[in-house]
Amino acid sequence: MSALEPSEQYFETCDGTKLFYRAWIPEPRPDRALILFHRGHEHSGRWQDFIEHIGLHDFGIFAWDARGNGNSEGPRDYADYFGVYAKDAEAFVRHVSAQNDIPLENMVAVGQSVGAAVVSAWVHDYAPPIRGMVLAVPALRIRLYMPLAIPLLRLGLATKLVATVPSYVKARVLTHDPDEIAAIDSDPQITHAISNNVLLDLHDTATRLLDDAGAIQTPALMLLAGRDWVVKKSACRRFYDRLGSWHKAIVEYPDFYHGVYHERDRHLPIARTREFVLEIFDKSPHRPDLTEAHKRGYTREEYDKLSLPLPCCSPKRILYGTLKTLMRWPGAMSDGIRLGWESGFNSGRTLDYIYENRAGGQNAFGRLVDRVYLDGIGWRGIRIRGKNMESLIRETVERLNEASIPVHIVDIAAGAGRYLLQTLSQLGRAGLSAHLRDMEPKNLAQAEKLAQELGLSGITFESANAFDRESLAKLSPQPSLAIVSGLYELFPDNEMILDSLRGLSDAMAPGSFLIYTNQPWHPQLELIARVLCDWDGRPWIMRRRTQAEMDALVSAAGFTKTRMEIDRWGIFTVSVARKA
Repeated sequence: MSALEPSEQYFETCDGTKLFYRAWIPEPRPDRALILFHRGHEHSGRWQDFIEHIGLHDFGIFAWDARGNGNSEGPRDYADYFGVYAKDAEAFVRHVSAQNDIPLENMVAVGQSVGAAVVSAWVHDYAPPIRGMVLAVPALRIRLYMPLAIPLLRLGLATKLVATVPSYVKARVLTHDPDEIAAIDSDPQITHAISNNVLLDLHDTATRLLDDAGAIQTPALMLLAGRDWVVKKSACRRFYDRLGSWHKAIVEYPDFYHGVYHERDRHLPIARTREFVLEIFDKSPHRPDLTEAHKRGYTREEYDKLSLPLPCCSPKRILYGTLKTLMRWPGAMSDGIRLGWESGFNSGRTLDYIYENRAGGQNAFGRLVDRVYLDGIGWRGIRIRGKNMESLIRETVERLNEASIPVHIVDIAAGAGRYLLQTLSQLGRAGLSAHLRDMEPKNLAQAEKLAQELGLSGITFESANAFDRESLAKLSPQPSLAIVSGLYELFPDNEMILDSLRGLSDAMAPGSFLIYTNQPWHPQLELIARVLCDWDGRPWIMRRRTQAEMDALVSAAGFTKTRMEIDRWGIFTVSVARKA
């Protein structure tokens, strides 16, 4: 088989969907790869001409059919939400890496249009350590020519009157090349609609990416079309300007339509893509020292800004002051809000109440307020984080059992321990032990009571400091699975986090697992800082850690990330790492 003749393969995603991909693998087998993500509606076969012209004959090249496209399974052009494609991308790239023994550090992702939006979301949310990315006309803002299109589409989705949106994009607005126009029009695998929920979630995800592009450190090349009738160039440029990439470049082709890799003069962007790929492989991989991000950088600047009081006559100060008064009274008629003021809105007792998700109050009004409170986007994300935590604990315990490694679990800041104890109850395995630690005796008492109610044995409890490296290093029995959930996000200082992680690493044997959480983004960050209090009664001000920063801290302590889950809004992540 020559390098230009692809093999056809499948891989299975986390939800069991089988996705098709083509692989162009030369001999001798390469240690570098391009990963290609096609335009919306298309499929991997559309990359053949690109591959023949880019001339990277010592690279493996892999191109998927996104779920619901081409030969892949799934309803056509549909996913539960846009983030599913980013999750699929994570599974695809890790599959390619494992099957072909190519490290992620030796990969470059190339995406076109919606495929470039998928790459952007994947790199932002999952922080894969890839060498670079090429974003060709990323679909961060699709041109919707109908007035009030987004509000009307939201109404159509809510009323279930608009399930799919026909595509107005014809071949003649994608390329000037008559042969390409004919190929597009005659290709039975190219679809011509998109589900309304995916279109809207793409819009919302792109809004988040535009706001938080500084989180992305990956080297990037962006290609734009001067006569693009599909994507708004202004959004692409705004994203590019805000990118935190240590190396980036942007090129616009003035006379090109949207399909830059299929245009009449496509040799120009293909050559520029080749140049970028070779350029970043000629350089040594550069990884900024993110362990110092608590001292400088844009999330530190954001934290410092939130720490300052607002001007006296500021409309925001009036708004947040009013909200705070309403939450003090009559909001405190809600059990959850009252508990937040008593113990802190980030306390273990509050989180246990959020996980339980049962509205309570002094009267019917209080219960109604409590239900609204419990249904806030942050608390919904917390509950999804809890489910992801439970799922990954079960999965990791299975991996330990398969490797015949005794299962000794430690949770260093367990709070009331609900998610862990309920998971252990479901596992019901003899010989499994767990050690729950927390600084707050009330939390441990609540956890011990729940363990008794669930009939669990082999569970011990200890009041201890999760940041005491020496104490953690002496953990006995030696943990094969350590859990840190909802803790590190509450403290801005990376040196504390490193002490904690290194203490765990000191205690754990090679091959042991760490499950950790992170909060890389939150839509209500300022509201929380101006209105709510933490466990010691002070304003609850959070310094966000990008996922890349959190993973860098884990790596510095001797662990390698292997798996991650994230909620649909991109707020909370749960990751699994293994000690080398």
